[in-house]
Amino acid sequence: MISKEILKQIRRIQITTGRMVSDVFAGQYQSVFKGRGMEFSEVREYQPGDEIRSIDWNVTARMGRPFVKKFVEERELTVMLLLDLSRSGDFGTVQKLKRALAAEICSLLALSAVRNNDKAGLITFTGRIEKSVPPRKGLSHALRIVREALYSVAQDKNTDIAGALEYLAKVCPRRAVVFLISDLYDDDFFKALTIVNKRHDITAITITDPRELDLPDIGLVRCDDPESGQSFLLDTGDKALRDEFGARGRRRVEERKKQLRRANVGHIDIYSDAPYAPVLFRFFRARERMMR
Repeated sequence: MISKEILKQIRRIQITTGRMVSDVFAGQYQSVFKGRGMEFSEVREYQPGDEIRSIDWNVTARMGRPFVKKFVEERELTVMLLLDLSRSGDFGTVQKLKRALAAEICSLLALSAVRNNDKAGLITFTGRIEKSVPPRKGLSHALRIVREALYSVAQDKNTDIAGALEYLAKVCPRRAVVFLISDLYDDDFFKALTIVNKRHDITAITITDPRELDLPDIGLVRCDDPESGQSFLLDTGDKALRDEFGARGRRRVEERKKQLRRANVGHIDIYSDAPYAPVLFRFFRARERMMR
């Protein structure tokens, strides 16, 4: 049984994202991805004017006369949401934890998909696959995805993005539009990302808190690594340490961008101290122009 508080929060997310669903995807949703592709329908006898490259040579040889493959345009998208629930998301210094922001964006995309009569599915992951919700249509299904995104309790604390991508490739053999929502605190996953992106259309949505790039001077601070469990003291009064911390953070962000470009993966960079809706708008508008 879902508590009233959870239902209230899900309803709030539904209302909050309702207008953004219309604004982000109105007039753009159908055209910003790599095309719907063509789906095999049937074979029929060759007719004058048919393209030779559409001939099905196996059927032709079997029947003794030429047959062609007939394709129809795919009318539906399958949208798969890969949501990182690892412990590094349990960090936030502005209004929301990174995980809460990621869950809200995930909810927006799920509601957008079903509003456009497409299928939406969800894979939550840490160092393992936490939950897999197969893609389906309908508002009730989208609200299930919202609930899982907001309230799933992870059983692991680490991050395995490559494993999540490999799992996606197994359970979703047909082409899908994929949103990988994560802070990308992981190593050695770009090879898997490049391979899976050849079949699917992947966009990485990265979530960053401003304090991951700019350390304030607040004296001696005890810090805990949420994934390794290690604790250490940090002297934020040391300007050289603060400068090095900021430089490392910026290098990491730049390297992340380069790697995603190399993998030919779309990228939406979200910062928790700024509204994410305008960033989404700019991405989809830019991609729409690129697809023309």
